[in-house]
Amino acid sequence: MNWFLIMAYILSVTSFLCLVRIVSGPTHFDRLIGLNLMVTNITVIIVIMAVHYNYLVYLDVALVYAILGYVSVIAIAKYLTGRELHR
Repeated sequence: MNWFLIMAYILSVTSFLCLVRIVSGPTHFDRLIGLNLMVTNITVIIVIMAVHYNYLVYLDVALVYAILGYVSVIAIAKYLTGRELHR
């Protein structure tokens, strides 16, 4: 078994644990932290698979996914704190 695949499996297990935290988090901020960590894990899994299978176009997909994840977490955090998105 290749090291890339072992790392991808470990990260997928941690992504599942983040999903459990999102579903069962006692507060909205716990769910937000779980979502942020899950986006990061999935981005790293995409990068690992792109390097392992030598599909470098997936690196662009990972970059776009990371940017959209960052923007969505910021928007949700601002919504939860009651602030306006643009000021």
